[in-house]
Amino acid sequence: MNDRVREELRRACRSAIGDSLRSIVYFTADDYEQLYLREDLDASADLASFVENERRGFERRETGVNSELGGYEYTIHSHEDGALTRVITADHGVFVTTDPLSTARFEEVATAIREVLAQTPER
Repeated sequence: MNDRVREELRRACRSAIGDSLRSIVYFTADDYEQLYLREDLDASADLASFVENERRGFERRETGVNSELGGYEYTIHSHEDGALTRVITADHGVFVTTDPLSTARFEEVATAIREVLAQTPER
């Protein structure tokens, strides 16, 4: 991933979420990169486990393709002290972790991520 795309993702997520943004992780089926980590968080967290779990989304997004629900847009995992929002397009994705947010804010960040990924060449 080039520096321009890294910065666009950071800017898009910070604009949508503000200070509630905890982290941003870009991933493919084979690799991942943490693009942002809020300074009050522990850098030694087990990021690889989160990435492995979110990679399952490459297969799962195809599940609803022909359903009455329509195509996949994004996934939210709600946790006691925050949330994870994942967006996958083609063969790459991004997930962000946040403090607790309203549903509208999740939609904003998912839309912002999709727009940046749509302009990023697939790996």
